[in-house]
Parts: sequence; C-alpha cells; structure tokens
Amino acid sequence: MRLDKFLKVSRVIKRRTVANDVADAGRVMVNGKVVKPSYEVKIGDKVQIQFGDKISTFEIINIPKVAGKNIEEMIKIL
Repeated sequence: MRLDKFLKVSRVIKRRTVANDVADAGRVMVNGKVVKPSYEVKIGDKVQIQFGDKISTFEIINIPKVAGKNIEEMIKIL
C-alpha cells in the first residue's frame, strides 16, 4: 500500500492530499530515509512524521487489504 494511502486509512492524517503534501515536503521518514508519497509501506517499517516542532514515530504492524470502518490496530506508537 502507498504511504499516503496508509496514512489516511490508519487515520494518522485525515486526508490523502494532506498526507501527499507532507511527504512531498520531506517531513516523512521511513526507516531513517525521507520518502515520497508513492513509497510502498511494509509491516515492520518505522515511520517518523514531523508536525511543526513535534515528531511522531510509529511502527506499522498491519496493512489491511480493504479499508473500512472496523479497522484493526495498524500502528504501534513508539
């Protein structure tokens, strides 16, 4: 699944266009590397997102096949 779609589906970021803009601005790192919105996320990836002065870090523990309202736990906050 693409990074921008995962951020939206996991509700880390509310809109996919915002997730796309954040990644394009270089404020998203996966496993220590700045990535583009089209990056294919994998289980076990550690993601860091910079929101102003705050940095949120989490690990991907599940990637759903289909997005829906009853989404299982997909991230573990570090």
